[in-house]
Amino acid sequence: MVVASTNPLKRSKKTKAVGVPTIDLSLIHKDRSTLIDLIVEACEDFGIFKVINHGVSSDVISSLERQGLDFFAKPTPEKHRAVGPTVPKPFGYGFRNIGSNGDVGDLEYLLLHANISSTHPPLFSDAVNDYVEAVSDLSCSLLDLMAEGLWVQDKSIFSRLIRDSQSDSLLRLNHYPALKNWDSFINGERIGFGEHSDPQILTILRSNDIAGLQICTPDGLWLPVQPDPNAFYVMVGDALQVLTNGRFGSVKHRAMANSSISKARMSMIYFGAPPLNATISPIKEMVSPLNPSLYKPFTWGEYKRAMHASRLSDCRLNQFKRRNDQ
Repeated sequence: MVVASTNPLKRSKKTKAVGVPTIDLSLIHKDRSTLIDLIVEACEDFGIFKVINHGVSSDVISSLERQGLDFFAKPTPEKHRAVGPTVPKPFGYGFRNIGSNGDVGDLEYLLLHANISSTHPPLFSDAVNDYVEAVSDLSCSLLDLMAEGLWVQDKSIFSRLIRDSQSDSLLRLNHYPALKNWDSFINGERIGFGEHSDPQILTILRSNDIAGLQICTPDGLWLPVQPDPNAFYVMVGDALQVLTNGRFGSVKHRAMANSSISKARMSMIYFGAPPLNATISPIKEMVSPLNPSLYKPFTWGEYKRAMHASRLSDCRLNQFKRRNDQ
């Protein structure tokens, strides 16, 4: 089912209300074709949708949330020590600084490779690994449904990039402490994590019941997304935009700083990514004489280097677009 926003805004791509579509995955047992159509439509029109009845155990979710909150409650020096002195940048614990090019935010975070080592405390590593396994399976199932909806011959063409043992998938825990000092404002509101699109293939985001996520409409309006701790928000990444030759579009989004005076906001974000040496280019079914390739081929490693050399809000895909003479 698709649930419209209670505060509809006009879209420029289609005459329809803006709202994050809600996809009920239990439809797969009742009306698979309708479910697939809804997923494809959400990716085409919004680049984001909410998934309910997703099949991920609430115990798996609450375990990672509990471990994450316990981690962020530690003193700062202990948080740095907990991830180890040899963790390469940008992995590990960070505060305010986002990347190396001057972007900052009102948050602290923990960035981990999806396959974390057993050197972490057992309770923490078990919680991370159980969660990553569950949301990775969810993302691959969704990608297979997307491929089916696009009439792609190889239904695993997207998901096998994530299932690859050399996948560059990541898990990020973002922690937005309760704030009382609102001296610094941007357009009347304080930014927790600045506007950006996710570079990977697919993002699976889960947050607690504190609001903060906003998405940008094609008209440049920012739309608040209501939190739902029992659901996941699924976002199209830049790599999937390229693989589908622009049929699916990555969604620009941001997080506002926490305005609650009593409770922290925490997001648990899985980024499904290909191996570093994987070539990213439009798949053959998305290219035709009437719909030529919009992007030059590049490896995921090349795109990551471009990402790290740019600011958070930069449109990194522009440098990989084909010119008319190419």
